[in-house]
Amino acid sequence: MVSKKYYKTTTCIIKKQSFDSRNCPYLDTINRNVLDFDFEKLCSVCLSHINVYACLICGKYFQGRGLKSHAYTHSVEVDHHVYLNLHTLKFYCLPDNYEVIDSSLDDIKYVLKPTFTRLQIYHMDKTSKLSRAYDGSTYLPGVVGLNNIKKNDYCNVILHAFAHVPPLRNYFLREENYAHIKRPPGDIMILLSQRFGELMRKMWNPRNFKAHVSPHEMLQAVVLCSKKKYQITSQGDPVEFMSWFLNALHIALNGGKKKNSSIVYKTFQGSMRIYSRKLPPADVEDLEKQALIQSEEYQDTTSDSPFLYLMLDIPPAPLFKDELEQNIIPQVPLHTLLSKFDGISEKEYKTYKDSTMKKFELTHLPRYLLLCIKRFTKNIFFVEKNPTIVNFPVKNVDFREFLCKDPEIQKKHKYTTYDLMANIVHEGEPSKGTFRAHVLHKVKHLLLVSPDYYW
Repeated sequence: MVSKKYYKTTTCIIKKQSFDSRNCPYLDTINRNVLDFDFEKLCSVCLSHINVYACLICGKYFQGRGLKSHAYTHSVEVDHHVYLNLHTLKFYCLPDNYEVIDSSLDDIKYVLKPTFTRLQIYHMDKTSKLSRAYDGSTYLPGVVGLNNIKKNDYCNVILHAFAHVPPLRNYFLREENYAHIKRPPGDIMILLSQRFGELMRKMWNPRNFKAHVSPHEMLQAVVLCSKKKYQITSQGDPVEFMSWFLNALHIALNGGKKKNSSIVYKTFQGSMRIYSRKLPPADVEDLEKQALIQSEEYQDTTSDSPFLYLMLDIPPAPLFKDELEQNIIPQVPLHTLLSKFDGISEKEYKTYKDSTMKKFELTHLPRYLLLCIKRFTKNIFFVEKNPTIVNFPVKNVDFREFLCKDPEIQKKHKYTTYDLMANIVHEGEPSKGTFRAHVLHKVKHLLLVSPDYYW
């Protein structure tokens, strides 16, 4: 009886060690320099995204860990033994096939899936402490480079600017805020919020292995959700991408038409009042013109419209050179461009059918304001860039004079001044240039100007 009890106890101990090892002899073969979890989690052999493992020695991805799996074959052929399941975050040793539990691997797990507490987020803008990457370089969390894979800089600058809008950033740093949002079966828009949240957490990760982040997975979601309208292989327009991205993200978060139905609307949505009057055709007789003006169709109309960003128009660039045979680059203050929303200035808007005179005034100022300056004009033959310089103060831009003069609306806006948070610029020729983002790390006030992006 004694020998039988001893045999059972010994068997139990051996079984536990075989599945829960804390003394893996191959941990010193792990190469953190090659680990990069920014790319799509696909097997490098069969391109499957199901049950994918990362080899911690060479950094490649393989599917499965069974006897006939690609990870098992790789471990036998090249003598690489330590693997991380990219979905369960568990470590295994192959081909012995036992789980590895060791606290020295926690840094790898955190790089793959960073997490933030409310206290960490609260202190995020209150510290300027530098972090040190695994290769010894230092970086400031949040202010890290986004890889330009091919021609995706027009997306990178928008993503980088949005990463510094505190309400948007704080919302996506905590996955539980949107992880349980339900979308219709087969809907792919949920990928957009998931990938954007992952990118935010990687950009603000204080324990990264490198001082830059690749937006590869985020951009793959953009290509898929936009039905290939926005690509990484061809240059695009940041304003067009920003408009699509904000609306698509709002939809992915189950946002509706209500004012605060998503974090996007809470942060960026404002409203304006539009005064319109239709103009009669220029080629009609005077009597007919007078009759049209008196008709109901040509009477002044007023409507209220929400907005996520304001589009500003700049005066056309001069066509002639000065006496020194040099092109004149004019300058214009931001206030001049904003006069479009003073409720007095009118502008004609033409379509192939008719022309309408419109004037605008703001009825609600959002917490963060997006200003877009239209510099590129397209025609059949080429794209032209207006080089006019726009001058604006960095702090205390007051929008009160552009608010509707209604006392009730004025009373609702106790604060109407904004500070610059981010600026996106375009350098070079229209078809060959690059976009760059300038961001303010420590933010106390409100304005995200994105983009006066081309001067």
